[in-house]
Amino acid sequence: QVQLVESGGGLVQAGGSLRLSCAASGRTFSSYAMGWFRQAPGKEREFVAAISWSGGSTYYADSVKGRFTISRDNAKNTVYLQMNSLKPEDTAVYYCAAASGSWKDSYDYWGQGTQVTVSS
Repeated sequence: QVQLVESGGGLVQAGGSLRLSCAASGRTFSSYAMGWFRQAPGKEREFVAAISWSGGSTYYADSVKGRFTISRDNAKNTVYLQMNSLKPEDTAVYYCAAASGSWKDSYDYWGQGTQVTVSS
């Protein structure tokens, strides 16, 4: 069992930055690939970024590539999402998730989400 708690969301102007954190409970955090997803009002949840269990591989949606960076600290059971050059279209609730299998489609645990609002 893994419990995930996101933090770091808030209101920021376009062009600004935010860093989201996702703290995980459980001793097996380092065995999970981790992902960030987001859901804007009236839209489906979409993939944002993922990172392998070791941190050696990262994956990004085209819409955030070059602006967002995912990282993890297995000693702290935490995964991060550094978001730079934010745009109004990045406004959404951001969720972290843990995958026991492939980062593409094997997410077993989800956090409660943190709101990110980017003003124009």
